[in-house]
Amino acid sequence: MKNLTKLAIRKKLLEKLEEQPLSKISVRTICDELGINHNTFYYYYADIYAVIQEYFDENLESVEAVYSRTDSWELSFLEAVRPVMKNRRAVYHIYYSIRKEDLEQYLYSVSGNIMQAFVDSILPELPAKEEDRKLIAHFYRCALTNIVLHWIADGMKQEPKDMITRIGYLFNGSIEEALRRSTVSSAGADAVRAGQQVEDTGAAGQEQHGAENAGAMPPGLCAAEDAGTPWPEQQDPGEELSAGKEGRQKKAGV
Repeated sequence: MKNLTKLAIRKKLLEKLEEQPLSKISVRTICDELGINHNTFYYYYADIYAVIQEYFDENLESVEAVYSRTDSWELSFLEAVRPVMKNRRAVYHIYYSIRKEDLEQYLYSVSGNIMQAFVDSILPELPAKEEDRKLIAHFYRCALTNIVLHWIADGMKQEPKDMITRIGYLFNGSIEEALRRSTVSSAGADAVRAGQQVEDTGAAGQEQHGAENAGAMPPGLCAAEDAGTPWPEQQDPGEELSAGKEGRQKKAGV
């Protein structure tokens, strides 16, 4: 069972936020209106901002519980904006306070947890790259967070159900397509790497063959042998001189 004093402090803070900006609300105001002393407040919370932080953290748990039951990011995100709709003016004042990051972090955590789980559940049999799944989830996380923040800044005029349902309809199938592209690109990259390995192996073989032939016979000899012509034997110098003498005697008529 939740502590009744903590619940009373949170409820009172939300009531005050419906009336005025966060900067104008003090711990003294909360304590005076609840009839508790300051020590009681600080026993549970470090400051006003800790109350807001806890409020968003508890809602984050309920959003994750909804997704575990439905596997629907749309329903889960509608659950995430439920506290916003319930306390529109309060959330509006939080958004325009110095603690705007509490709201931003809440929405960022919600969308991140939901979208990562959703992307991981789509076509798990596809060998899409893990980093691509994370990138896709991060893209939708940032998109959803900023859409809701702009919606809050604009005064929350549009019904969140209409907005989120429309987003789901327009982008239906886009995550599946992105995962298929990741699978194709991964396969293509593997084929390129395999082709490069074959090419490198062939080049290495050619280099080895060239090295083996580095000490072979001269090209002329190779050509002669290939043509079937024997390489001429070297003539003895004495025989060459004798042949030359006989030729001169015949010419002189001796």
